[in-house]
Amino acid sequence: MKKLILFVIVLLLITAFKEATKQSLDNGIKAEVFQERPDWVILFDGTNFNNWRGYLNENMYDEWVIEDGAMAFTPGAKGGKNIISKNKYTNFTISLEWKISEGGNSGIFWGVYEDENFPEPYQTGPEIQVLDNKRHPDSFLANGTRKAGAIYDMLAYPPENVNPSGQWNLCVIEVNQKANLGKVTMNGKDTITFPVHGPDWDNMVTNSKFKDWEGFGKHQTGHIGLQDHGNKVWYRNIKIKEL
Repeated sequence: MKKLILFVIVLLLITAFKEATKQSLDNGIKAEVFQERPDWVILFDGTNFNNWRGYLNENMYDEWVIEDGAMAFTPGAKGGKNIISKNKYTNFTISLEWKISEGGNSGIFWGVYEDENFPEPYQTGPEIQVLDNKRHPDSFLANGTRKAGAIYDMLAYPPENVNPSGQWNLCVIEVNQKANLGKVTMNGKDTITFPVHGPDWDNMVTNSKFKDWEGFGKHQTGHIGLQDHGNKVWYRNIKIKEL
């Protein structure tokens, strides 16, 4: 009888210790998550478009829908169905995943200045290219500056670090006007860096197709944009951290 009582006591002590340890770990994890939350703002969590709207439109375009936790764009009869973030940003890091259809093309913009004089966000916002490097014609032009991950027509990204069409790519973009520094990293691999304003940035623009474009790359504060380029594309897990 005494042995049974002793066994029950030991068992209760072990159970209590395990529960206390679990609670301590849980609290630690929750505290860590809580500390990270103020830094990152979720722009798309797979459930709604609350932080997005059409470019030059107060509503989302019907061509953008939610599929399996991703925002999916399917081109319609009429183009120009680009979307932008409702908020504007100056200094930030944005993390998102993209997947392009076979032979497809799209893009991620920053510094978009919304004005009816500019019917397309690419007229003001520099672009991180989203592309099927294997099949789309742009991939073979302009010394690689139109391949996926590139600062479109200005700075190439190593193509070997980009997953092919039909596969997800993790893209992290930093734009820091205070430090005059931009960065792009694809799939946690190589990072390319570039100026975001000033003489060196102006020189990049001068040597690109945007040389004589009024308003291009002029706005340090602007919207984030996602492009309708006439091909199906998916984006998911979009979050942003202001610097």
